[in-house]
Amino acid sequence: MTTPAFVRVGALAWALVRVDALLPREIDQHLAPGVRWAARLLRLFSGRVARSGRPGERLALVLERQGPVAIKLGQFLATRGDVLGVAFAADVARLQDRLAAFATTDAREAVEDALGAPVESLFARFDDAVAAASLAQVHRAALHDGREVAVKVLRPNIEARVATDARVLTWLGDMAHALVPAARRLEPRAFVATVRRALELELDLRFEAAGADELREAMADDGYMLSPRVVWDGVARRVLTLEWANGAALSDAATLDRPGLDRRGLATNLIRAFLAQALDHGVFHADLHEGNLFVDEAGRLIAVDFGIIGRLGHAERRFLAEILWGFIRRDYARLAAVHFDAGYVPPDQDRAAFAQALRAVGEPVVGRAAADVSMSRLLTQLFEITALFNMRLRPELVLLQKTMVTVEGVARRIDPHCDIWASAEPVVRRWITRELSPVARLGTFVDEVRAISANLARLTAAAPVAAQPTPNKPSSTLWAFALGALVSALAFALATILR
Repeated sequence: MTTPAFVRVGALAWALVRVDALLPREIDQHLAPGVRWAARLLRLFSGRVARSGRPGERLALVLERQGPVAIKLGQFLATRGDVLGVAFAADVARLQDRLAAFATTDAREAVEDALGAPVESLFARFDDAVAAASLAQVHRAALHDGREVAVKVLRPNIEARVATDARVLTWLGDMAHALVPAARRLEPRAFVATVRRALELELDLRFEAAGADELREAMADDGYMLSPRVVWDGVARRVLTLEWANGAALSDAATLDRPGLDRRGLATNLIRAFLAQALDHGVFHADLHEGNLFVDEAGRLIAVDFGIIGRLGHAERRFLAEILWGFIRRDYARLAAVHFDAGYVPPDQDRAAFAQALRAVGEPVVGRAAADVSMSRLLTQLFEITALFNMRLRPELVLLQKTMVTVEGVARRIDPHCDIWASAEPVVRRWITRELSPVARLGTFVDEVRAISANLARLTAAAPVAAQPTPNKPSSTLWAFALGALVSALAFALATILR
């Protein structure tokens, strides 16, 4: 019998109360008087665990038991030590890749079922799990040709657990929409639908293999980040095999203390890698927390775990680039115009007032080192501004926004003095120059004219013929082709001169 969603939510709330992780005593001084009294009342029901350990440890304990979606929430929280506190983030960080593993015998059976052959015929060696996360765990192995590989295997019955979590998320989205009018502009139902779809795709490792291969090719263009090759003979719905990533995980605190490591360069490359993927290729790794990032002996970033991949159309890429460029150049009028043109701000709002609000947000942060910026304050300001101007959540941008927040948080931990905007500038400038320069705009115009002329030709060819053209009068189709060719030739000539 399926447990009702409201029962699951109630069980989660009770579990948080029992370990004093809902409104923990450590934040009492930050709570309003009424909330503080409510928190103290709830603590009357807390158990023995609530009296020991730090709040991050207690929260991680609950989230681990609640299933994949709760664990992913913890993984995201672990990237924001600047907002939630360094100790809290460190305590929750174990949810990224240090969960309890399932038995190696079960993993071997899953590999054999998925790949249709005994493990011994597939691998020369198959070790115990070296990392375990919310949906799967990873085993180090060796192929018979000597290559070291990582074999990712989905957890047993994980599909059923994800389906249960998805029902709970849907219920929460429906309740937020129905009971909290102020939350409707955040599109809770659409947000949940986006998260559910991402989870569904994560449960088929063939999709992850394809995404890993696509992103590896994209990363090779710039060299900001690397990723291992897919071993396609070891890929199935529940099993994924990649060449072994030689490096130390960023989730290991000792990694960043390695002598000679260029932490500033590492943080810069992380930011540029993400932006190059999103802007230049329209596809990006959407789960870039520390557990999925490694640093090799040469100080290069290596990304793994491509289960969540985000995609952007050309219009979204253009607006992202223009928004970043507007902040970098402090052009708040243009920045406001981009928001209105993209439909991010309703047309009945005041553009000048919105530009003024963006200036209030941008001036304290642009050009400042990450350590000098209060991200919690910035996020609060942004939320207040979105409410003031009735901005709604854009479901197609959920993964982008989530990844941007994650990347910024990881970059801060790598190098607290990293200038996020200076790091982003070369990638954004390159895109702006290539896509929005006069020559680029002219090339777009040429393409559009060619498309229009082709469509005109098809329409006139398909139209009913009232009378056959006389021998001395060209057909309308010929005129359409001639007009399109003439305009294209003129545009091409002008583009050549501008170059």
